[in-house]
Amino acid sequence: MTQARFSKKEDETTVPPELRELVESVAALPDPYRTQLQGPLGRVVDNARRRRQILNLVQDALGELRLDMKYLLFDLEATRRERDEYRRKLEQSKENG
Repeated sequence: MTQARFSKKEDETTVPPELRELVESVAALPDPYRTQLQGPLGRVVDNARRRRQILNLVQDALGELRLDMKYLLFDLEATRRERDEYRRKLEQSKENG
């Protein structure tokens, strides 16, 4: 894992600042310690990115679900209004005929 992986604009939003600070601290360690920590730290960073991506996907899906629910409720209300109108017309035609 190199420092360059954490300079991307994407990483600023997908990797928490505390984790970026930890990566910078590990990069400043002497070589034997840094080498030993880079593997596990890389997995932690990848997991954090993956969790952020999953969270974003879930939030998007919930937003779409909310919008779909609004459309469904609108359609249900329109269908109910149409049904009531047809009932009214049917009752009027029975009374007149």
